[in-house]
Amino acid sequence: MTSVAVTAQTAGKRAAVQAARRRTRRSAGGLQRRPGWVTYTLLGIALLISIFPLYFTLLLGSSDSVTISKSAIPQWLPDASIFERFRDVIESTSVNFWTALANSLVISVVTSLSVVLFSTLAGYSFAKLRFRGRGPLLVFTIATMAVPTQLGVIPLYILMSDIGWVGKIQAVILPAMIAAFGVFWMTQYLSEALPYELIEAARVDGASMIRTFWSVALPAARPAAFMLGLFWFVQQWTMYFWPSIVLNNTNPTLTLAVKALQSNYFVDYSLVMGGIFLVTLPLLLLFVVVGKQLVAGIMSGAVKG
Repeated sequence: MTSVAVTAQTAGKRAAVQAARRRTRRSAGGLQRRPGWVTYTLLGIALLISIFPLYFTLLLGSSDSVTISKSAIPQWLPDASIFERFRDVIESTSVNFWTALANSLVISVVTSLSVVLFSTLAGYSFAKLRFRGRGPLLVFTIATMAVPTQLGVIPLYILMSDIGWVGKIQAVILPAMIAAFGVFWMTQYLSEALPYELIEAARVDGASMIRTFWSVALPAARPAAFMLGLFWFVQQWTMYFWPSIVLNNTNPTLTLAVKALQSNYFVDYSLVMGGIFLVTLPLLLLFVVVGKQLVAGIMSGAVKG
């Protein structure tokens, strides 16, 4: 509106109206532009490639070991026998399914909430606060992502053994409560999505540092925090490497429970694939439930940035 008024004062109302129409057509043309058939074709191919491993797992889980040994693709459509595999996995004597489910749920929820909280706090500090050593400290935090996880396994295991946490889920939760990627993610987002004017307004109103973070920064970071929490939840739910080292079959996670379905001399692939699909099923349901909120968060973040 301000630019239209200035144009009207300097060049006349007719020029202002024409400028406004050109601006409207330009913005509308950019918003209404739809992708062509090439884009949809490529997206369709990518979707089929992505979903095929899960579909193939469902097919093997719906079959039996004899049929699988005869053909690489035992059938083209899954059937109701997949529910029998689910029952076999739950009732299997080689795994404690309900304990594994509870452990995976506790680990994923606790670590996701912790990563979101600490990453948002650190991201707000790096993005909007001024303190000595901020740049080098941020660079050092980001550089830790280049260090392979395997390098820290031995000292971390020795530490967990010294404090008596081997075989307990605390040994999995503690190392995953902070993530350098989360700090980098929230720093980049808050540096663009949170204007300094809002922070200054909160300070003028007498808000403390924590109050400013809780009432101003945290609502602004909600879209990125939601995505970070969701991605971290999925990563911890499917993690196998560290739990396989520090936990055992008496107190496993779901990934270790699926591994325990394999015997030493014979592998029932239909049972194993049924267990894999059963472990993946909660993640699929999660994405179905929060899919709209995830897209809304991405769009909200794009608009704010």
